[in-house]
Amino acid sequence: MASTTETGHAKNVATFQDLISFCTGYGAAYNPAKASLQVAGLSTQLTTANAALQAVKVAKAAYDQAANAREVAFKPLKALTTRVVSALAVSGVSKQTLADAQSINGKIQGRRAKALPKPDATAPEAPAPKTASVSQQSFVRLTDHLAQLIVTLEASPQYQPNEDDLKLTALNALLADLRAKNTAVTEATTALSNARIARDQLLYADTAAIVPTAKEVKLYVKSVFGGSSPQYKQVNTLRFRKETRD
Repeated sequence: MASTTETGHAKNVATFQDLISFCTGYGAAYNPAKASLQVAGLSTQLTTANAALQAVKVAKAAYDQAANAREVAFKPLKALTTRVVSALAVSGVSKQTLADAQSINGKIQGRRAKALPKPDATAPEAPAPKTASVSQQSFVRLTDHLAQLIVTLEASPQYQPNEDDLKLTALNALLADLRAKNTAVTEATTALSNARIARDQLLYADTAAIVPTAKEVKLYVKSVFGGSSPQYKQVNTLRFRKETRD
């Protein structure tokens, strides 16, 4: 039997299986009128709950795969855009165009356009100056910055690098791939969230979920055998808790 000190969704399902085992062991004495409390009804709930747990595992694995693939795809971006801007710098574009590209690349690199103001050394107790966050390093923002850099390059006919990975065709292909990776993570996140909602519904939320059902089973056993009976003590030691962790 699983330890009653364990926690988690899987623990609740495993404990529910223990409860069914006890009820089965009572034989003909365990004969509730309510179908959902009968051993057959409890067994059906157990099967459904186990399937819900498995669905979350599958969805989590799919999410991890999508997130890992995105991380790998984005990893070379900063080095690549620095090379792009360097190629643009020797292409003969105007200083203004180069400055625009450098500004975009600065956002990709996570650099500030201006240095942070230094604290006033003459007033050490003064609060630090407020600064707005410039973090634009989310995958979606990085994709948007790359798209803006490509637009700048497309407006610059002088940009004609010989290196294949710096050419506009390659950069646009990369942009499409990064967008696809973002979409895949979004879809995997939704699927995982929905699987968790379905699991929680079956374990906790519905009146017919396994945790509320377990409470009813305990009451029924108490009504049949008495509150001081060894049978009731058996089932009453089984602990169920509503888990808030994923």
